[in-house]
Formats: sequence, C-alpha cells, structure tokens
Amino acid sequence: VPLQRGIKGEDAYCSGILLGDVVISVETAKLQAKKNGVSMNKEITRLLIHGILHLIGYDHEKGHKDALKMRKEEERLLKIATPD
Repeated sequence: VPLQRGIKGEDAYCSGILLGDVVISVETAKLQAKKNGVSMNKEITRLLIHGILHLIGYDHEKGHKDALKMRKEEERLLKIATPD
C-alpha cells in the first residue's frame, strides 16, 4: 500500500495504483474531430484510450510494428466504448 501525502500535508494510505496522468486539450480534440469527421465525444474518447494505452506500455513511436499494434488495440477499444 503506497503512502501518499494528503492535500493538507497529512499522511494517507492509498490502495490504488497510479500509472500516470492523461491530459486532453479540448481545443486540439475539437480540431482533430473536425479533421477526422467524427463527433467531439468520439475524438475525446479516442484520445483518452490512446493516453491510457501509453500508460500501460504501448508506444507507437518505437517502430512500425508497435504503431500497428497500438492502433489495432485503440480501434478495438474505441468500438467497445463508442458502439454507435
């Protein structure tokens, strides 16, 4: 159980695991949604999935094979998250 420092400085135990943060620029998401011809909701969902995949170890910048693997998983998860 990791020990974390609370907002007021007190020690607090946390049972969760922090992998990192995912930050999404609404302005960029809006531009990309328009460019890709998808809804803002779908683009933000795609960006969230993309960020989470990075947090668990996927890296499209390692090479073509890794990029394809990540893209395939991103598309699979996007179909589950946005079934429309």
